[in-house]
This record gives sequence, structure tokens and C-alpha cells, in this order.
Amino acid sequence: MSLWYVLRPDAIKVWENPVVVERLRWYYDVMRDRKPAKFMICKRLDAGCDPSKLSLEELWKLHDDLSKEFGRVWSMICSDELSLDELPRPKFSYLDVKIEIAKRILLSCHFCEHRCGVNRLSGERGFCRLDYRTYVHSWFHHYGEEAPLVPSGTIFYGSCNFRCVFCQNWDISQEHPLDGVEVDAWRLALMQKELRKTGARNINHVGGEPTPNLHTILESLKYLDVNVPQLWNSNMYCSVETMKLLKDVIDIWLPDFKYGNNKCAERLSGIKNYWEVVTRNLKIAAESAPMIIRHLVLPNHIECCTRPVLKWIADNIKDKVLVNVMEQYRPEWLVSKYPEKWPDISRRLRSSEIEEAYAIARELGIVYEPVS
Repeated sequence: MSLWYVLRPDAIKVWENPVVVERLRWYYDVMRDRKPAKFMICKRLDAGCDPSKLSLEELWKLHDDLSKEFGRVWSMICSDELSLDELPRPKFSYLDVKIEIAKRILLSCHFCEHRCGVNRLSGERGFCRLDYRTYVHSWFHHYGEEAPLVPSGTIFYGSCNFRCVFCQNWDISQEHPLDGVEVDAWRLALMQKELRKTGARNINHVGGEPTPNLHTILESLKYLDVNVPQLWNSNMYCSVETMKLLKDVIDIWLPDFKYGNNKCAERLSGIKNYWEVVTRNLKIAAESAPMIIRHLVLPNHIECCTRPVLKWIADNIKDKVLVNVMEQYRPEWLVSKYPEKWPDISRRLRSSEIEEAYAIARELGIVYEPVS
């Protein structure tokens, strides 16, 4: 038996906190097998036809109708009015519709808001450097995540749609993104099953960035036959279409909310319209499942980033989420090589900076540091 609870006793103690239990209720119930993961519900909703025979416009219409039905069924399952076993096993399901839409999007890719429009199925590569293939660099039980998530069945995908100059996972996201093991949907499902069977509380899709691999991840759920919460650990630069495909399959969100303005996002991560895209997606996510938001405090960025990020959370979704105000920043990747180009973030945080960030969170009434 794993002794993770000796290394991380807070992963047990955290569930004594009523606020954590309240805000992560759905995830907690799925984690404990008291409720079925959302993808398992999707597999029980009858699409009524073969999705491959429909046009993309028809697929989206069917998807939207099934999403409404999902909301009704999910509500009944949440309130114990209905169980998964009472639902039939259709030939073609809501999940099949999602899988087919994702494959069509690959023909002119817009999984993220770069909206490259390249045909990844034919071998073209977008901003993410990926064609249709998915690469996994590692998969294991992660003991360093937030307490409610440990042990987390973490799957690290190669490549990313950001170009963060301080990237902490630069080796798999920036420098050698395609050096992982190529996996198809079936193999990815087997990885998830093994992680769950050996004690993982969740399946943590991360990287790099999971978004470019949406098609493989969705299809893997078709073959996954164990109940396990699906966790989306992302920069949240997803397109609206991707959020629609995700929101009825993700049981807990773990987004990064890095920047408080577009200027910093473009200068440090090469991203346009960051604020508008990410805040839009955080609202969608907060309405669909529990969420722990990560905010990595950057040196010299308290006023331009930390304060507006925490203020937005407080004004919009603070009663629905937990927030991890993170002090782990270190100058990695390009910043470590060329500190003179980014002098503002060329050092670690000072203790006064992280304490100021905590003080801002307290002033705004945000429940932060869910690790402890």
C-alpha cells in the first residue's frame, strides 16, 4: 500500500474543512465513487444517430440539445433522483458526438484562441507545433499538487500553445515537445485506468498544455471503463468551441490565471487577448464544475497582475472556487539564459511580495492556499 498519506497528511485533513467540501462537492463524490464521473453520464445519453453522418452544423445542433439533456440528467444524479445504472447504453452517445466534432475541428484547428486554422489531420502543425498525434512525456502519481488532489494521476502532454519565457516545464513544452511517447486514445485510456486502479484520486490532464490534445483525450474516455474524476489543468486559452466540448466531461478544473492584463501576457507568454479569453472561460468553468484556480505570483507584478487577478475572482466567482496563491516562481527557461531581457522577473519572489499577495486575497475575502 502506498504511504502517500504519511508524506501528505494534509491530503486527508483538508476534507475536514467544510468550505473545501462544499466547493469541491461534485469532485469529492466522484473521487469517492459516490457519483459517476461526467464522461460516464455522457456515454449514457443517446445521440439517436451516427454522428459521422452529420454535417458540422448538424453536429453542433445535436450537441447543444444533448447538453441540455445532460444538465437535466446530471441534476437528477446530483440529487440522488437517478442513478447511472438506470440509464441505457446507446449505440451512439453524447460522447460520440463530442469526439466527432473534435475530429472535424482538427481539419481547421481552433481548439485554442490562436485559431491557426491548419489541417492537423493532414500533418500540418499549428502554433502548438503538433499535428494530429499526441505525445505523453510522463504519467505517474503526483504528490506535489494541491491537497484535495493528492495523489493525482498526472499525465504530462508534450508541447504548448503558450511561449512563456519563464516556463517551468520548458523541456517538454518548448524545447523537446515531440520527444514523448506517441499515444492513441486506447493507450491513453489504459494509462488512466492504471492510475486509478493504483490509487489516483483523479486524472490530471496537464503538460505542456492538454488543449491541443483534446481529440485524443475525448476519444480515450470512450474506452475508459473505470470511474475517475477528470481534471483539466490548463492555461485556459481554449476556444469557446473547446469549452463547450469540455464542460460536460470535466469534473474539476485546475486553471492557471497568470496575468492581470494583456500587455504582460503578450510580453511574457506571446499571447494576445489573454484577459478577455481566460476570464470568459473561467466563468464557463465555474458554472459547470468545482475549480481550484492557481495564480503564480511573479516578482514586480503585484499591482499589474496579482491584484487585478484576485480582484476579478472576488468580483465574479469567489464563492464558487478555491484559489492557490503560489510562491513557487523561479526564473527558468529563457529568463535564466537572458535575464537582462526580462529584468522584472529575473529573480525569485521576495517574502514581502508573497505576503502582500496573501494580504490582498484576505482583504478580498478569497479562500486561498487550499494546499494546507
